[in-house]
Amino acid sequence: MPVLRQLPGWAWVGGGVLAFIAGIVNAAGYLGFRHQAITNLTGSTTLLGASLGTADGTEIVHWGLSVAAFVFGAVLSGIIVQQHTLKLGRRYGLALVLESLLLFAAVPLMTRGNPAGIYLASIGIGLQNGMASTYSGMVFRTTHVSGMFTDLGIYIGQRLRGLQVDTLRIRVCVLVVTAFTLGGAAGALLFKLMQERTLLVPAALTGLCGLGYSIYRQYRISMERRADAG
Repeated sequence: MPVLRQLPGWAWVGGGVLAFIAGIVNAAGYLGFRHQAITNLTGSTTLLGASLGTADGTEIVHWGLSVAAFVFGAVLSGIIVQQHTLKLGRRYGLALVLESLLLFAAVPLMTRGNPAGIYLASIGIGLQNGMASTYSGMVFRTTHVSGMFTDLGIYIGQRLRGLQVDTLRIRVCVLVVTAFTLGGAAGALLFKLMQERTLLVPAALTGLCGLGYSIYRQYRISMERRADAG
């Protein structure tokens, strides 16, 4: 009989909110002056390869910096969070506040059509993606959905064959895909009103998530200490 696995409540809330934020950021990137994805590297890497093939030096530099910025954000996450296991007590709050600052800093640059804004946003999103944690053998990512759709397809196929499926993984996939899609819709609506300043919204939300997590973490630690003392 399979072992029942569960995610803590704070992980469900945080994962959904972060996927929603990533959806907004990506929509702003697609609708912005460069019309490029920010929260994943598949398209950026393809365009980097195409630029190399056409020997377009300007585009090679741009796409190379876009990819490098995302990777650098993931490096920062590895330094800050340090562990890959999802667990209350990790320094997610610090990582999220740093992401918020990077997104805020990207706004004035992007409103002027300066690609440096995209690089700062890419660092921030790479930082968020690097926070993706493993829980009971399951990778929980919030900034792109290709893997989520793949997993959903696999589990539907397994179910059609009458095999047991990982229901927790299915629910995580549905959560992330739904939240990311809603974030994209919100990003499109916001872009009509705010253009590149749309990033102010995910910047503020990310900062609030970081502060909220830090407060919740301290609350839980104090409660555990009281319980131990009692």
